[in-house]
Amino acid sequence: MLEQQILERVWVSAAENCSDIEHAAAYKALFEHLGLDKNVQMTHMRPLAWGPVTQVYVDLYVTSIIDVNEKDQSFSTQVKMISAWATENMDWDEDKFCGIMTIAALKDRFWTPDIGIVESIKTEFGTNDCPYVQLISYGLTVTSDVLTLTTACKMNLYRFPFDIQSCNLTLVSSAHSVNEIVMDSVYGSEWLTHESKETFQTQGEWELFSIDMTSSNLTFIWGVKNQLIYQITIKRRPLLYLVNFMLPIFFFVVLDVTSFFIDISGSDKLSFKVTLLLSISVMLLILNDTLPSTADKIPLIGVYCSVIFSLIGISILETILVNFIMARGPEKISVENTAAVTDRDDSVSGQQNPPDSVRDQNGEQSCTLELLKQILNECRAATQNPREKTSLFGDYIDFLYEMAHNFPVELIKLSSV
Repeated sequence: MLEQQILERVWVSAAENCSDIEHAAAYKALFEHLGLDKNVQMTHMRPLAWGPVTQVYVDLYVTSIIDVNEKDQSFSTQVKMISAWATENMDWDEDKFCGIMTIAALKDRFWTPDIGIVESIKTEFGTNDCPYVQLISYGLTVTSDVLTLTTACKMNLYRFPFDIQSCNLTLVSSAHSVNEIVMDSVYGSEWLTHESKETFQTQGEWELFSIDMTSSNLTFIWGVKNQLIYQITIKRRPLLYLVNFMLPIFFFVVLDVTSFFIDISGSDKLSFKVTLLLSISVMLLILNDTLPSTADKIPLIGVYCSVIFSLIGISILETILVNFIMARGPEKISVENTAAVTDRDDSVSGQQNPPDSVRDQNGEQSCTLELLKQILNECRAATQNPREKTSLFGDYIDFLYEMAHNFPVELIKLSSV
């Protein structure tokens, strides 16, 4: 940053000393000095200005996250890739050309590094491919491309929707080995993360968390190539899934618990629980369309929905069992009461209507009693004559009379025994 400020200060001071005509003449002179006026390609081979190995500086900025497809395991982004390398005989003294520090030239006249992205499924230019490169006074050639990338990204959805995903963009030369091209970054990971967040254009479901850059060598059958790996870490905003999935399912559990207070005699309790179970089923279908079927582990939100689905299913079975027990209980009690009443009626009718042998025996006893009563009455009438009655004989007759009257009661007691 300090170097850039010094260069801008020098360029401004040199430009202030030149008029518009002088500046135009200096621009034409610089164009001719670099040989850009000739309709020929400057070189066909890679530049060797700084040694046998060409040093290419690449910076990758993420400007927006277009789409994250969990089912296809793909990651779509718009990035700005800036590449710079040294070119021979492409430097000049700014003071001799009115402080001109940069100049644009046609890209097809210069060598450009063949840098590709390993994980790329589809690559498009965000705008038309810029046909120019930028030449800097101290011998650097810079290209700036805006790309729309769709890359493969292996995602771990176990903590969905509170997940953090990391997707790699691996830059590698398709034709040059590590002995020919070595790639590096001008700025570090912190600068790339800060600038990407400053220029981020979308505020959707995903939030840019960080960009980490590492450089390594990759061994192929035909040699070793240098690669530059940008690890883009993104974090999901879970508010939408909290409102649409987790809170409604939690309310279903609350409603299922409160349904225990519904009167068991009513039929609305079972239908209410079945409605809750169907609602959870719809939630699971929507969740199945969102999550990939190739996940290694079942996401926690899937476990959450399945557990609640099982609990509501068990609650429905419990309600059916309780209704069955409540319905079978009164039927058994009514059958027992009916049998007891029938036995009691039979016993009462048996007492009121004794058997024929008992009735015959009681009839003979009643006839004998009547005969004894007549004999005693005649004896008592005969003793009413005072001339023939004596006190002892009268008392004896009275005793027999009382015994005759009490004899039926004692006889009934003996017969009952």
